[in-house]
Amino acid sequence: MKLNIFFPIVRVFLYPFALIYGCIVWLRNRLYDVGFFSSVEFAVPVITVGNLSVGGTGKTPHVEYLIRLLQYRFQVATMSRGYKRNTQGFLMADAKANALRIGDEPMQYHMKFPELAVSVAEERMTGIPYLLQRRPDTDVILLDDAYQHRSVKAGMNILITDYSRPFYKDYILPYGRLREGRSAYKRAHIIIVSKCPADMTEEAARTMTGTINPLPHQQVFFSAVGYRTPYDFFTQQHVSLVGKNIILVCCIARPEPLVAHLDSVADQVHVLSYPDHHYFYSKEMEEIKATAQNWDVAGKVIVTTEKDATRLHLQMEKLKELDVPVVVLPIEIELLFGKGPVFDRIVEQYVEQTIMENNPPEYGN
Repeated sequence: MKLNIFFPIVRVFLYPFALIYGCIVWLRNRLYDVGFFSSVEFAVPVITVGNLSVGGTGKTPHVEYLIRLLQYRFQVATMSRGYKRNTQGFLMADAKANALRIGDEPMQYHMKFPELAVSVAEERMTGIPYLLQRRPDTDVILLDDAYQHRSVKAGMNILITDYSRPFYKDYILPYGRLREGRSAYKRAHIIIVSKCPADMTEEAARTMTGTINPLPHQQVFFSAVGYRTPYDFFTQQHVSLVGKNIILVCCIARPEPLVAHLDSVADQVHVLSYPDHHYFYSKEMEEIKATAQNWDVAGKVIVTTEKDATRLHLQMEKLKELDVPVVVLPIEIELLFGKGPVFDRIVEQYVEQTIMENNPPEYGN
């Protein structure tokens, strides 16, 4: 009860700071809008996937959706900031890449799509020319988590907002979780409400769409998380989690949906949850080891997400010592209400049209 009273009081004191921060962000955006700050446009299609809030909306599986959609027709490249990496500047994923060098999400792209050009750069405006120098055959660039990176003028902005906490119900930092004001949604070409219930009704979707109030140039889609076949961390062979006793090791913003899914297939689920993008050091590995050794049940298995697996790879030898199977549970997003083909065509037409406009003779032949 005391905590329930305490947090609203703290938020009241945070409100003036949110006003100051909001004014600074508004001024920055306004200076871009009027042309005082310039945005660079590149001669390749650039698609930004981002959000207004600080994490937890599911950008990564949506970027992977775009990779799968485009990779067989176009030379696709991704560029991320490389959050929490121990390097700086522009880097491309190579045989020496790991989560510490390029960040966990770029490493996930690199591991799942080995032929993909995966790059990281804090400043996308200067990073993209380096990327195009290294990979001049690039047809389309996917900018991961760059909605606020206005120094690059993307041809298509895809805004992701969480079903359980849509931007129109949130507030600017530090009073809420928004990086910029709600009105910034107007820069988006596509808005995706993510992590929707699989049984969401079309009526509920229409209600949310009405609340979002999309502009004439905007389309709203709804996506849900689909859990795919788990695979062994070491061998990549498919495994089943039915009837297992699971130790879930995860570092994601909202693990509740994942826990609910595992509860539906496993006998028991014990959760070891750490902060988003957390790296596993000796302390965490000892906790995982102690949990595995002290839980006296049959059919024990450690389960983790694909993003967390990129960081656990740094502790591969210690994981082998546990003598407990380690399983990775992949996810993919599903666009609801049969709207996948509509979304796909919008994206493909943008890429095709931009390539033709920038390279008419070569592309036409």
